[in-house]
Amino acid sequence: MKNYLKYIALVIIGTTVSCKDEVQKPKVIYDASNKTSVVAKTDSTQIEIADLPIQMEGTNYLIHPVGDLRVYERGSKARYGSSSVNDVSFTISNLGEYEITGYLQNLKFQKVDSDSIRPLSDKPVLILTATYLKTVADKTQNKVMVYTLTDSDTNKDGKIDTGDIKTLYLSNISGENFTKVSPDLQELVDWSLIESKNRIYFRTIEDTNQNGQFDKNDVLHYNYIDLASKKWEVKAYKPI
Repeated sequence: MKNYLKYIALVIIGTTVSCKDEVQKPKVIYDASNKTSVVAKTDSTQIEIADLPIQMEGTNYLIHPVGDLRVYERGSKARYGSSSVNDVSFTISNLGEYEITGYLQNLKFQKVDSDSIRPLSDKPVLILTATYLKTVADKTQNKVMVYTLTDSDTNKDGKIDTGDIKTLYLSNISGENFTKVSPDLQELVDWSLIESKNRIYFRTIEDTNQNGQFDKNDVLHYNYIDLASKKWEVKAYKPI
């Protein structure tokens, strides 16, 4: 019994240390010039696939989500001696009300009366959410998409993933004018649409002490963009 309890204690300690290390892993690794790597290595083991196209209501563009094929390994033994059974998911995105979510390598746009398909980005990114602002389109005729994504290997581990800084982008419904609106090296905290003002508000946090972490010792920045305007201009405001 004592050995068993000792084993359990060691497992708990190991798990705690592991979780602690994971929490403390920096999102930014600075070099001598305080610049981060912007090029990620390509993983040749991944198989790229696309979901069936999506058409947001009131638009004349199809959106094709593109990502990596997911293979899940189950622990149960197969009947004829294999040690595991693999499940393959051919679905790479989820669709909510005017929002696409997932871990997507790209989105591709196609006008409904054309066979031509163009990518949103020509650089490596990981798209987490893509949201069509239908209420803004209905009021202003400006059809805008909002994206949360990672676009740089800020922790320099050789890949772009959720361990890197999250950023905010906008584009037209055609995927054109793909524009980064959050500052470099600032982590996106959240964003919100205020329909009455046709504005998107967002917060970012700056690693002011450059320890690679985003915490209570760093500085929050508050910004908004007027989406009724053809030009997306980021304006700072100070609520506190």
